[in-house]
Amino acid sequence: MTINKGIISRGNNNTFSTIAIGEKAQAATTTPAPSAGSTAAAEASTPWDLGIVTILSEELRSVIDALTLHRHKTPSGLYFYQGEHTVSDATLRIVATQTQNQGQRSTMAALENLRRHYNPRLWALVGIAGGIHDEHARIGNIIVSTDVVYYENRKINPRGDTRRRGEHRQAPAHIVHAVNAYFTDHGTPARINGQMAAHADEQYEIYPGVIGSGEAVIADRDSEIRSYLTAYHEKVLAVDMEAGGLSQYWQENSVHGTANPGWIVIRGVSDHADEHKGHSHHELASRNAAHVLSRLLPYLC
Repeated sequence: MTINKGIISRGNNNTFSTIAIGEKAQAATTTPAPSAGSTAAAEASTPWDLGIVTILSEELRSVIDALTLHRHKTPSGLYFYQGEHTVSDATLRIVATQTQNQGQRSTMAALENLRRHYNPRLWALVGIAGGIHDEHARIGNIIVSTDVVYYENRKINPRGDTRRRGEHRQAPAHIVHAVNAYFTDHGTPARINGQMAAHADEQYEIYPGVIGSGEAVIADRDSEIRSYLTAYHEKVLAVDMEAGGLSQYWQENSVHGTANPGWIVIRGVSDHADEHKGHSHHELASRNAAHVLSRLLPYLC
């Protein structure tokens, strides 16, 4: 009997699999574990309808509860929350994630993770914002936005003279039409009851409007940024730190051969972007925003 200890090969790029030589020889077969890249490709190969980005844990928890999503961990260690939601006669496949940090850059990274793993046909940024328009900025009210003004670009001249150069982007036409149809059916403002037990008997208003977005946490009613935004566009109703990243990612992603997803921003007013800014209304604003997203789904998808 000859005992074969192994196979020696000299050269490059040699591959051996399930090889056995001789009488009664056996070869054990193994299936290699899929790589993180191949898993992402498999998940993205089946279209997903909606990809949601949140920033705070309260925001993600509100979306999970409103849409009945379940945790999923990829082999690479990323966490997503998946589920199906039935509207009219359609079942929508929905996935949500949370950014690592506040701000435009982390938002764009989260969008890229969603695109690579799920490739959804609609983006939604859902959570809280600071209201800057007195008429619409009641705590718990919702701003539904298909327009974003990014305010960070600026030129600083001698003697401290700063000239801001706002960038204004609008969502694709079919998303704007969907939002218009929602408000046509439900009125402007539309209304919902509070989505927390303590506020269930209170009504909150939903407005279409423009979001101002940059990197600053604004906690000053006399802030130069607030003055600039209201002068730039009188319908800037709230400010956040992420919508500019969403609109920028959407624009730059349009070079891909596949259809570029639509996008929408849904923000609950949690403060007035002034010296009273705090965390006490994050959950109310988050839950109201997530509920409005669920009501918009029949129009968006």
